[in-house]
Amino acid sequence: MKHLYVLLFLLSAKISCFSQEKNETVTVDSVSYYLEVSNFHKSSFDYDKALTYARKAKQYATKKKLQKELADSHLSIGSIYGELDRQDEAIENYIRSITIYNNLTPSSNSAFCYYSLGQSYLKKNNLNLAENYLNKSMAEYKTVNIPEALDLIELQKGIVQKRKGNTEGALKKFRSIATKNDIETLPETKAEAYFELAEIEAEKDPQSAIANLEKAYTISIEGYNTNQKLRILRRLSEMFETTKNISKSHFYLKKFIVIRDSIFNIRTKTANVPAYERYIATEQLKTIDKTNRENKAQEKSIKFSKLISILSIALISILSLLSLSLYKNNIIRTKTNQLLKDKNQELETEKERAEKASKARAEFLSTVSHELRTPLNAINGITHILIEDNPKPSQMNYLNSLKFSGNYLLTFINDILEINRVESDVVEVESIDFDLRDLLENIVGSFSEIANKNKTVYHLEIDEKIPSTLIGDPTKLSQILINLINNAIKFTTNGNVWVSAVVKKEKANSVRIHFEVRDTGIGIPKERIDTIFDSFTQGSVEINRKYGGTGLGLAIVKRLVTLLGGKIKLDSEEGKGSRFHFEIALRISEKKIDKKIAPVYDNKWLEDKKILLVEDNKINQMITQKMLERKKMHCHIIENGEDAVEHMRQNTYDLVLMDVHLPGINGTIATELIRKFNQDTPIVALTAISLDENKEMLLSFGMNDVITKPFDPEKFYEVIATTIHQNINTE
Repeated sequence: MKHLYVLLFLLSAKISCFSQEKNETVTVDSVSYYLEVSNFHKSSFDYDKALTYARKAKQYATKKKLQKELADSHLSIGSIYGELDRQDEAIENYIRSITIYNNLTPSSNSAFCYYSLGQSYLKKNNLNLAENYLNKSMAEYKTVNIPEALDLIELQKGIVQKRKGNTEGALKKFRSIATKNDIETLPETKAEAYFELAEIEAEKDPQSAIANLEKAYTISIEGYNTNQKLRILRRLSEMFETTKNISKSHFYLKKFIVIRDSIFNIRTKTANVPAYERYIATEQLKTIDKTNRENKAQEKSIKFSKLISILSIALISILSLLSLSLYKNNIIRTKTNQLLKDKNQELETEKERAEKASKARAEFLSTVSHELRTPLNAINGITHILIEDNPKPSQMNYLNSLKFSGNYLLTFINDILEINRVESDVVEVESIDFDLRDLLENIVGSFSEIANKNKTVYHLEIDEKIPSTLIGDPTKLSQILINLINNAIKFTTNGNVWVSAVVKKEKANSVRIHFEVRDTGIGIPKERIDTIFDSFTQGSVEINRKYGGTGLGLAIVKRLVTLLGGKIKLDSEEGKGSRFHFEIALRISEKKIDKKIAPVYDNKWLEDKKILLVEDNKINQMITQKMLERKKMHCHIIENGEDAVEHMRQNTYDLVLMDVHLPGINGTIATELIRKFNQDTPIVALTAISLDENKEMLLSFGMNDVITKPFDPEKFYEVIATTIHQNINTE
């Protein structure tokens, strides 16, 4: 599909590129100049120079504070990484580009960036995200009025459906494009649709596949994509060979060779051709060079085989006395090779079964943990309501036990979801600015209550050489330290816990920091040290009974440290304590972070506020409504997304609580539709976040914040109050 990717790039860039060539003179030491030079080197497959000039464009745009040009530079860098099949780095740059484009007027470049992000996720086989960004690309292209790109995106969505196993859905999209009038779509897109139809029909109906390939070839003659013609001709030759029609197979093979040989003249004619045409020609020559190399290798192999045959005959004639022995040895060798082949096949089969079982386990645990959140929300919510209703003293013990059990079950479910998340490929390492000192002080300070309860003294040691602002993933680093410190304090009574961060290596723009959490607690037996980082593993059965816990915390820590590029190590002696330590590298930032104090909400912020609750679960409706009314808020309930959108057209609310998983259209789509006519009313998501969801994704649909089910009542009120208060102050 690489040629289609190039076609869409040309469509997206045609307005800006042609306007520059016609009306402007590109000056040296400008973003336009650096990107033009980068594109030239990319078309010549000199990716090192292409990256160098694209990064110069980014540096220049950053220096001059040119937001649009900075977004264009990230887009160019991402496309280079995409061609190098370094999809993680490509995705990182596309997301940075989209973040800037979202604050600018929609353009062909922003539409192309969404398309490129969809293509990268498609190559990583993350089909849901690929389809999501392709939809955003289509919406953007409609906004900037480039209709030529729409069919091409529909074609990609058809390929997504085919990958998902939805053959009928894919066929519907391909047929829709193939049957359009020639005026309505580009020849290359229509030809590709017929080609995809043929690929689906190749096994079950070869004749129908051949008919579609012939239509694809007829249409491709009208276009300029020679690489596409060569693929179609080659596939036609293969299909006719499969159906034993050798004459037709040779006929199309000859056409393939004629076109292939004629393209060699392109090398001498590209000097005065525009950059995008040189790119297409270079791609075609690259394909032809590869084909020639394969043909030469095949000819060489045939000659070598002939030589072997002649030598074999000569040797058999000379060594006739040994022929019987050689024959027997050959039979034995053949049987041995077949036996090895069978064993290898068995091993491959077992490997596939193990991989499927592992995937099924992760999906099962993720689904179970996600589905348990809804009834658990009811348990915790009703418990909270009953406790606030001034129960009898005899009932209070039961309610506190129920609350403890609910919180314990929630912790267990969260750990299962987290261990599945870090084992999957949906976790990405962020690169954001943060203050390590504030992070450590806040984390250690949050454990003061449990430390006092255990009569444990904790010590925080932070190296003065650590820069004030670093670039990394503070969320994952916090998860690691919280788990380690929590274990240290939990297993230490009347003792000490030390938390330290020390600089080990320092460079111009990065620093390597050694983190350590040490305690004087019960320690870990030697025989358990090698397995302590495995899932559902603790020091002993007695420890589990006495201290509780899921046995997943250290397994999560190990995977998160590995994600950040480090390696967790453990030194422990039973009865004397444990020492966990690791090192990670962090980049140094020149920015200064202003310390923000989270607003403390006042109950008066909630009084007489009108809340729209969009929730289909009856129990959750009852609990949420009861909690809102306890704070003197007015609640109106709607059970599906379609009715919520229509209701918001006619009514005004201070805040909308939107459940994500709804019958009909889900909460994210409903939010997008509401944002088309209402940009002011705050919308907060209510969701039991699953393996495929994250807060950033939900916020991208227009939501202001996220409350996770089952929610903590105090956190529930705080998010609602601060969101309403901030919205009022903004207005």
